[in-house]
Amino acid sequence: MDVTQVAAVDVTHAARMLDAVRSARLAGGRAPVAPRPVIERSWERMLRSGVDPDHDVRTGLLSREEVERRREASALRHVLPVLREGLLSAVDIAQHIMVVADDEGRVLWREGSPQVLRKADGLGFELGADWREDVVGTNGIGTPAVVRRPVQVFAAEHFVRSHATWTCAGAPITDPRDGRLLGVVDVSGPLTTMHPATLAWVGAVAKLAEARLRELHVRSLERLRAVAAPVLARIGGRALVVDRDGWAAAVTGVPYTRRIALPESVPAGVLSLPSLGPCAVEPLADGWLVRAVEEPAPREVTRIVLDLAQPRRRSLRVRGGAGHWSHELSPRHAELLYLLAVHRSGRSAAGLAEDMFGDPARTVTVRAELSRVRRYLGGLLAHRPYRFSDDTEVEVLLPDDPRDLLPHSTAPAVAERRRRSAAVH
Repeated sequence: MDVTQVAAVDVTHAARMLDAVRSARLAGGRAPVAPRPVIERSWERMLRSGVDPDHDVRTGLLSREEVERRREASALRHVLPVLREGLLSAVDIAQHIMVVADDEGRVLWREGSPQVLRKADGLGFELGADWREDVVGTNGIGTPAVVRRPVQVFAAEHFVRSHATWTCAGAPITDPRDGRLLGVVDVSGPLTTMHPATLAWVGAVAKLAEARLRELHVRSLERLRAVAAPVLARIGGRALVVDRDGWAAAVTGVPYTRRIALPESVPAGVLSLPSLGPCAVEPLADGWLVRAVEEPAPREVTRIVLDLAQPRRRSLRVRGGAGHWSHELSPRHAELLYLLAVHRSGRSAAGLAEDMFGDPARTVTVRAELSRVRRYLGGLLAHRPYRFSDDTEVEVLLPDDPRDLLPHSTAPAVAERRRRSAAVH
């Protein structure tokens, strides 16, 4: 049965027919018509995994803090403008909402008709909710993530009965570099808002988002290549420059390879890579300089300048064996690096949470932010405790007026240092 064609003529008739199909299949009887293959296979998975079709089972919502952390870590944040431009102009008029979930089925963004958003709340379709197929049954987020193609789920095609008043069309968004699932974009609304063209529309916008990710990747490698070329020309030997994920921007003395495998957290010193053997890895701009070495060599002292002299512009300048580079700092990263520069012996996550928020329990936020800092500082930032590595020299440039030290910071430790410096000054 072509649900979209039937529903385009008579939504109510299509919904009743699907309800009869679902009831017959779940009872083990003969359905009046066969469900669509993608839906039937999903129902079979649900029956094997034990999802209860008559009870709406919901797992705990993520905290707002965890939702924000996942948003910052997700590549989908880079394509939100594409998704909004392609979908939001129509969803409000059509009484739909746009929902974007990560690769684990967690709802990270939700926009569109206020009235429909309120109805979605009643279904548990909220920020931080878990909409994996094996948790809430056949649906427009979990099912596309499993089958890796766009899927429309209409009325009683939803496995869980309480979702049968809803229609959803979702499409997976994959990383164009390696095909890894990044998440799913979905357009959903009450049953009466169903339109036969919705699935093709959502699928096309998802492809535009993937094209945008491909473009951003090429541009980032081009920027890194411009920095890498003079460095590789100067050092010679076997070396390559890669981005933070190991994608090659430039190579010298070795066969070209698209990507090298790097550990999630690049350590200080020398590490062994399958294709190159022992390698010295140093941060370079928004990537890594990887140099093959015959024997482990002592690391050169790296000079780090934390420039906080200007109240509204904070930066980090690094000079070492890979040359020099700089990085503009967010207010939060400037606070953390300032506190680590003050405490050269290091601070625990709990200690930094106390310094930043006056609450030692807020270690999740601290660890998440320092994980982002390590993306550009790499082995120059050690942990357990968090600290600048021993082979670095750190200089902090402070403003002339102590009151201008990170003036927007509300961190208790920063505020206390402002107060003490102002009193001496």
